[in-house]
Amino acid sequence: MNIKEFLSAQFKAAMTQAGIPDSFEPHLAQPKKAGFGDYQANGAMAAAKAMKTNPRALAEQIVANLKLEDIAEKTEIAGPGFINLYLKPEWLTQQLSAALTLPALTVEKTDLPQTVVMDYSAPNLAKEMHVGHLRSTIIGDAMARTMEFLGHKVIRQNHVGDWGTQFGMLIAELEEQQSNANAEIALSDLEVFYQQAKKHFDADEDFANTAREYVVKLQSGDERVLALWQQFREISFSHGEDIYEKLNVTLTRDDVMGESAYNTDLPVVVQDLIDKGMAVEDQGAIVVFLDEFADKDGNPSPVIIRKREGAYLYATTDLSCLRYRVGTLKGDRLMYFIDARQSLHMQQVFTIGRKAGYVPDSVSLEHLGFGTMNGEDGTPFKTRSGGTVKLAQLLDEAVTRARALIEEKNPTLTDAEKDEISRKVGIGAVKYADLSKTRTTDYIFSWNSMLAFEGNTAPYLQYAYTRIRSIFRKADINFEQFHAPITLSEELEKTLTLKLLQLPETLEHVAREAFPHVLCTYLFELTSLFMSFYEACPILKDGIDEPTRNSRLGLSKGVAKTLELGLGLLGIEVMEKM
Repeated sequence: MNIKEFLSAQFKAAMTQAGIPDSFEPHLAQPKKAGFGDYQANGAMAAAKAMKTNPRALAEQIVANLKLEDIAEKTEIAGPGFINLYLKPEWLTQQLSAALTLPALTVEKTDLPQTVVMDYSAPNLAKEMHVGHLRSTIIGDAMARTMEFLGHKVIRQNHVGDWGTQFGMLIAELEEQQSNANAEIALSDLEVFYQQAKKHFDADEDFANTAREYVVKLQSGDERVLALWQQFREISFSHGEDIYEKLNVTLTRDDVMGESAYNTDLPVVVQDLIDKGMAVEDQGAIVVFLDEFADKDGNPSPVIIRKREGAYLYATTDLSCLRYRVGTLKGDRLMYFIDARQSLHMQQVFTIGRKAGYVPDSVSLEHLGFGTMNGEDGTPFKTRSGGTVKLAQLLDEAVTRARALIEEKNPTLTDAEKDEISRKVGIGAVKYADLSKTRTTDYIFSWNSMLAFEGNTAPYLQYAYTRIRSIFRKADINFEQFHAPITLSEELEKTLTLKLLQLPETLEHVAREAFPHVLCTYLFELTSLFMSFYEACPILKDGIDEPTRNSRLGLSKGVAKTLELGLGLLGIEVMEKM
């Protein structure tokens, strides 16, 4: 059960009975400070202002109409009309006891499932993935897992750059190096190969013209050129799959939808926009002028959709992509996890898509931008020599550093255990350090911070899970099969129970705003509460009666299951030993 939704419905009914117009909401929230109840309804003030009445008097009428006798221990009015609600421990234990028997814990599937099309990761092919691809990949994947868990149909779209001038350039370079034409190309060599081709392209105009000719051949379907292009794609796909497996990301080759997939639709889009009077010729190019993005002098913003020489641009491809995701995939919500610096481009594409009728008002278009990952000096994360950090190297280093920590903290583990734990800790630390930060902000990449076993880090949460599993091993109790009635005799027990029951509203928040850090914050607060509970409420200590012990074991199991579920939605694994 989503407690917040349930209580909001009760308050809404009481507000209606108090004569408050239906347009006003209860504005139920968790209080920011302790001592103001378990939930606080703040809707009386806004309603009273509109109705020109006393807010405290209106709050009293709302409370008089509340039907929460079996649920609320106390309801009080504070300040100018805040309504503080204190829930009964007995009701909380009923909810939690029922939830602990279910695989999804307290979370119910949505009553309004949507088809959600998610665009994330999107590397350029023929180059190795680097740290700049990390945020899109893991934020998008955490959101895809969460939305699926809540009951939505998620269609992943890995919109890779697999078309255009860069491939003409690569094929032209390959042709010049005939001895390499039929050789097996390793991606590490391909990265160097790309750099050589780019240098050649920039320095030699004849070579650049040849590369452009290959682009035309590629776009017109020349069989030999297509075969070479396909070779580059396959090598890149294999590299991408290795990275996604290391990262524990759910993207597969089936989710790849490259720019090339829209090639045949590009002239159709351009002609359609011309026919609708939206696109016009300007200096030989085809341009859409948008008044919505006019400059300070009132000049509309130009969006080129076909260059003078006939080449198409990202805007053209993205418009075709919109048509496909709405028309063919039937998306209700389109979520683009793309760098915040692309904001203007995406808003222009969305605006054209709406005006052209490709996207009805019922479909949500969302550019979910994110900040940059910076080094400890505050500048974009680079190698010591100033180069781009390759993602594979970063992940390998994370596992190596985690292995050194595990060796130090628990040298008695077997090599196989150390391998598994260091992989889960290292990769989890990198992902959590990113996901725990507000998506829209930049953040500082720090090995020491992310691998710490205290504070808001993945190792801290993973350790809490292993500690609970070790409690069950010490008590010689089967963790999976254990179930016992829960009783709340201590305030910390009630606080921990309430936090466990707030998982559904947390996930709804994450799904609505596309902010994975909200789930991270919840899991960290839950873990911190458990650590306080563990210190203050002994579980296996001599003298603890069996019902109390079992109740506290039940609470601990609830925390472990919630951590496993929550971290799993973030794409982070747990382990029984650490």
